[in-house]
Amino acid sequence: MPAARDSLLDAAYTSLSRRPWSGVRMVDVAAVAGVSRQTLYNEFGSKEGLARSLVRREIDSYLAGVDRALSEGGLPAVAEWTVGGARGNVLVRAVLTGCWSERLPAPALSAVPSTSAVPAQRRADGPLPSPADVVALVRDRAVAALAPAGTSKSDLAALARDCEVALRLALSCVIAPVGEGGTAQLVREVVRPASEE
Repeated sequence: MPAARDSLLDAAYTSLSRRPWSGVRMVDVAAVAGVSRQTLYNEFGSKEGLARSLVRREIDSYLAGVDRALSEGGLPAVAEWTVGGARGNVLVRAVLTGCWSERLPAPALSAVPSTSAVPAQRRADGPLPSPADVVALVRDRAVAALAPAGTSKSDLAALARDCEVALRLALSCVIAPVGEGGTAQLVREVVRPASEE
């Protein structure tokens, strides 16, 4: 039931924007999504399962945006995407910074036992990434996207360092914002392409 699952996740996210996670009721999420409460429990198993799935979806959406940004503008675009994503989405901000407020669901990062027959739920029940894991995921995606074929090991290591520095600089701008486009400019000043060295 992918359409029902997406509708339920959308309804849960909307509910979260209106009230703390502790006040989000499963019956209300199901009603907003236009499905039965049983359908919600069939998809997610529990409120914790819904929370894990919601966090997983937001992580996946953020990483898809990273891939788009890499193809459109490289590391400066990834930095801007990261700051914009964290400003616009409280769950992305929490995943990137590790700062979970009492208003948010705070699912355990470790895997939880899953008996779900729903593949997407089994994936959500697996381990969720920590902020350090997300940095590593983005760094590795950036290296894969930006490294020319035949790049030496030492140049790959330097590129990986530059990618991590760019992301960590962006994360600092999530905490202490700069003006529009300022994050990309900081990245351009700090991380110089190999061709400029």
